[in-house]
Amino acid sequence: MTRFNKIGLIAAPALALMTLSGCATSFKADVARFQQLPAPAGQSFTIVADDPGLAGGLEFAQYASLIGQRLSQTGYVPANDPARADLIVRVAYGVDNGRERVRSTNFGADPFYYGGWGWRGRWGRPWGYGFYDPWLFGPGYTDVSSYTVYTSDLSMKIDRAADNRRLFEGRASAQSLSNRLTYLVPNLVDAMFTDFPGQNGEQVKITLPPEKRG
Repeated sequence: MTRFNKIGLIAAPALALMTLSGCATSFKADVARFQQLPAPAGQSFTIVADDPGLAGGLEFAQYASLIGQRLSQTGYVPANDPARADLIVRVAYGVDNGRERVRSTNFGADPFYYGGWGWRGRWGRPWGYGFYDPWLFGPGYTDVSSYTVYTSDLSMKIDRAADNRRLFEGRASAQSLSNRLTYLVPNLVDAMFTDFPGQNGEQVKITLPPEKRG
C-alpha cells in the first residue's frame, strides 16, 4: 500500500462524517388546493377518516389531532358533539412501496482520487467509503449506487354538514428517502396548512426543514 493510500484510508472516517453532515435535504411538497371556505367565525368541525382502513386507529387519531390544532389556529372550533358539527373534515394519507433509482459516477484515472459516499436502501443509509486505485480499477472506474425514493400524500376535504356541499379539497404530496409516516404525515400537514386555505385552484411548492436523525 502506497503512502497516499494510507493517508486516504486514515482520512476516510473524517471525510465520511463531513459528507454525512451535509446530506440532509429539505422536505419539499407539492400542494394543490381548491376552496370556497367561508371566513372562520367559530364554525365547529369534526375530523373523520376518508379511508375506512384508517378509521378508529390510534395513529389516525394522532394525525387528526395535528390537523385539528391547525384548524383551531385558523379560527375554527372542534365540535363538542361531532354529530352537530358545522364542518366535516375528511382526511386520508399514505406512502407507496418506493421506486429504486440507480446513480452512476465515472472516475478518471487519478491515482490520488478517493471516492465518496453513496445512498441506498430503505432508510437512505450510506453504503460506505471507498477509494480509487488505478492499479486496482484500471484507467477508468464507474461507481454505481442505488437508493429508494418513496412518494407520500395527504388529502383533506371539508364539507358543510348541513347540505354536504364541498368547501375545500387539498392534496399535499412529496418524494423522499424516508417511508416513515410519523415523519411524513406531520410534514405534509405543515405543507397543507402553509398559507391555508390558499387561493382557489392554486398549486404551490412548500419547502420544510429536513428530517432529524438520532
